[in-house]
Amino acid sequence: MEQLIQKAILVGVNLNQQSDFEYSMEELGNLAEACDVEVVGVVTQNLPKVTSSHYIGTGKIQDVIALMEAHEANLVIFNDELSPSQIRNLEADLDCKVIDRTILILDIFAQRAKTKEAQLQVEVAQLQYMLPRLIGLRSSLGRQGGGVGTKNKGVGETKLELDRRRIEEKITILNRELEQLVAHRQTQRKQRKKNDVPVVSLVGYTNAGKSTIMNALVEKYNPTAAKQVFEKDMLFATLETSIRNIPLPDNKSFLLTDTVGFVSKLPHHLVKAFRSTLEEVAEADLLIHVVDHSNPNVEQHIEITNNTLKDIGVQDIETIYAYNKSDLIDCELPSVQEDRVNLAAKPRIGIDELVGVIRKHIFNDYVTCEMLIPYDKGSLVSYFNEHANVLDTTYENEGTKLTMECKAIDAERYQEYVIQEA
Repeated sequence: MEQLIQKAILVGVNLNQQSDFEYSMEELGNLAEACDVEVVGVVTQNLPKVTSSHYIGTGKIQDVIALMEAHEANLVIFNDELSPSQIRNLEADLDCKVIDRTILILDIFAQRAKTKEAQLQVEVAQLQYMLPRLIGLRSSLGRQGGGVGTKNKGVGETKLELDRRRIEEKITILNRELEQLVAHRQTQRKQRKKNDVPVVSLVGYTNAGKSTIMNALVEKYNPTAAKQVFEKDMLFATLETSIRNIPLPDNKSFLLTDTVGFVSKLPHHLVKAFRSTLEEVAEADLLIHVVDHSNPNVEQHIEITNNTLKDIGVQDIETIYAYNKSDLIDCELPSVQEDRVNLAAKPRIGIDELVGVIRKHIFNDYVTCEMLIPYDKGSLVSYFNEHANVLDTTYENEGTKLTMECKAIDAERYQEYVIQEA
């Protein structure tokens, strides 16, 4: 069957002159494009509050109908989450499929989800979104199969035929499955904490280049590691949390995690469903806030990321800023100003500088010292050769003398062998 080309009109209400309104409409267009929807027109309205029956005023509905006829549009996408009655009323008046920003984002997530956990998380979010909207959405799906909001197994017609109780049962079952996956991940996190390896998390607006930075670090420091993480120039390319070990040449190492990118008005169902994934960030020792330096909306992206982090309870974690894609604008490259690095991950410019800034933050508990270790404690020499940065080794009458940089906790633990501390 030939896939129906979807042509959409975007509709947004600017409540009380929001400063970021224009940007959020532009973002809505990007989200539509990510679902292969062609945007053919935009209608906006300034209002002190949204109209409870139709979201927009009745006069504006006529404008939408006129635009739809002029451009042969078959879909209208609204910039905010619509109530069940708004969907019903709008579909009756516009006589076409109506979707909102939330279902658009859920749809993209459903297409991108690769792992079992991400798929479960998206499905739970979709079902929770649908629960109060069964009546409105049922008529919509009868009108048109295929296309955004319907083309994935998460929101198919069969799902809508389930009654409320069966949807609630399904949510319970999915949540139970998710809990097992989450418990497994918490066990892994505890193990990492026990191993005392610092965790560094990449955060940022979607498509800022987090996965590219991760791949650049893996390629440089751990080329034999498991395959590279998926990277592509599109919204929400990464939904899964990837974790890679980054071993540095001086026997120091850290774990790098890559998480889902953020976007403004991230649906609360989704934030809730992905909370376990996002918790990886909350337990990090350092955040790398990745910013697309070439994007004209860079300030909004930073603000959206900071607000999302606050929403999921991530505060007071040291943060450094990686201004990526700096090769696309006129600026000094690579360059470091305190906790900010200008770099270009794709052509691999500035990766060493970024690691230099990371080092300053996560390895500040290292001390330089000299230890004299008796010959019958050879295993301790092996331990330090593996876990410390040994600068010099000499063999004295009483034992092996190591000059090294090691963790303060190790210097304390083996204090009896320390002969000099820097």
